[in-house]
Amino acid sequence: MVWVLSVLVAALAYFCGCLDAGVIAGNFVFHRNLSRLGKGNVGFSNFRRIYGWKGFAVLFGIEAVIDLLPILIGSIFFSTLKVKNVDTALIGRALAGYCLTVGRLWPYTRDFHGRSGAFALLFTAFGISMPVGFTVVVGVAAGFAASRMFSVAALAGAVVFVGTTLLAVDERLAVNIVLILAVLVLLRHIPSLVRIRKKTEPKLSFQEDISYKFDEKF
Repeated sequence: MVWVLSVLVAALAYFCGCLDAGVIAGNFVFHRNLSRLGKGNVGFSNFRRIYGWKGFAVLFGIEAVIDLLPILIGSIFFSTLKVKNVDTALIGRALAGYCLTVGRLWPYTRDFHGRSGAFALLFTAFGISMPVGFTVVVGVAAGFAASRMFSVAALAGAVVFVGTTLLAVDERLAVNIVLILAVLVLLRHIPSLVRIRKKTEPKLSFQEDISYKFDEKF
């Protein structure tokens, strides 16, 4: 029974991690290929110009549903397992969050070339506990504010995640899952660390791109 639930939760969580909120939003909400708005800073600027901060709220909402769904299901499924002195629901959430983040870091839909996993890490932290989640939010926000790089935000979140989990969580298996997850996040971001050292890692710009004006008729 344990193995069946573990496989089901892991498969669902990994699949959700492979989903792209931008593609879903583009197909069902904005009805536009958002990847064609540009890349890097230009893409961010153009998206903000066209859809504004309300558009980002919608995009974040879709991301939240994708990330929270497997964590919630993992908690429900594992809560049916009754083991003395073991918080099985917590283990279910930790397992789901782990597989969700792995799917975000190495999605099969993108030939295993994924994203930073910062948002998946955040929602996994909230799955562990609310205090851990809010602390990781601070860590991710601080990393992003200092660098304007999602890679640095994810790494900062992983470090804070480990520290707060060790201090706040007594369930050893859940702690071990978080430790392994943090190691995977670090390994995934080794190329980013190399680019940061070479000062070639792209930063997210909040300045509006006005290059589109050159295509307008006067």
